[in-house]
Amino acid sequence: MFPWTKKKSLPEFWMNYANHFRTKKKLHLQTTRFVIFDTETTGLHIKNDRILSIGAIGATSQTMNIGDTLELYVKQDVYNPKTAEIHGILKEGSMTRVEEKQAIVFFLEFIKGAILVAHHAAFDISMINTCLKRLSLPKLKNKVLDTGDLFKKTTICPDKNKHYSLDELSAIFNIKKQDRHTAAGDAYITGILFLKIVSHLIQKRHFFIKDLFFRSNRKGLL
Repeated sequence: MFPWTKKKSLPEFWMNYANHFRTKKKLHLQTTRFVIFDTETTGLHIKNDRILSIGAIGATSQTMNIGDTLELYVKQDVYNPKTAEIHGILKEGSMTRVEEKQAIVFFLEFIKGAILVAHHAAFDISMINTCLKRLSLPKLKNKVLDTGDLFKKTTICPDKNKHYSLDELSAIFNIKKQDRHTAAGDAYITGILFLKIVSHLIQKRHFFIKDLFFRSNRKGLL
């Protein structure tokens, strides 16, 4: 049991993160910080599987900032060697690894006040929220955008009912798939995809940041 579960107060790192959401701020497309992120995991089971790595990159004013990045590898008690064929992450390796709690501390510090962006975001958000639950912490407070859903808002989407993969959208937008199936690599690819979709969307007259968000009646893991 973590010490903060014995009393009502939450740890300082959580409060520092949560304080960025206490006041409602006006969001503007040119000044809002977006954090595009991806997770690599031991599998697709939200409760039983674990995060192996997190990759994230910040973007502001429709530009990704390669100096504003985060890449974490998480120490593993739960591991599925079959998934290593996809992401290439071994249970033991030369990269520096942190405990799950420390990974969450770093991640919360990086994303505070930002809008999160991911491809098929419900899975990645749910994996992070499950980590938070294991630490007896609340769910993420950030607004979230899904590039799969955003693509369906464009006029170039041929089928609004299709579930588009990152590979399929990379092909449509002619994005090179460098470092595919690494968290940092997929975050970068998703970031380019996000900026291309936004660039297409803002060609509409009177486009506002609120037009990016999910419908209020969305369903899924979020």
